[in-house]
Amino acid sequence: MIIFKTIISFLKDKHYNSLLIATVIVLAVGTTTYHYLEHWTWLDSLYFSIITLTTIGYGDFSPQTDWGKIFTIVYIIVGVGLILTFINTVYNHFKNIPKDHFNHKN
Repeated sequence: MIIFKTIISFLKDKHYNSLLIATVIVLAVGTTTYHYLEHWTWLDSLYFSIITLTTIGYGDFSPQTDWGKIFTIVYIIVGVGLILTFINTVYNHFKNIPKDHFNHKN
């Protein structure tokens, strides 16, 4: 139950909320673009968008079209900073929650 309270408190904060919305938009743009440019499934497109922007890059997918490669260059430049900021913000949010916050039984 505490995890839901924590997520709700995270989503209610306007600073976090706008960052979350921007992250979802960037992932949606990437997913949609890869789906149509590379003819990948929606799941494969989302998967590639996430592993690209989190800099994991397993190498199991890579753009094969010129437009897909050009989009990926721009997508990485725009998206990596945003995704890393989002991950860092989530980390700091949970790091700053008092430890006794997780020990309460409801």
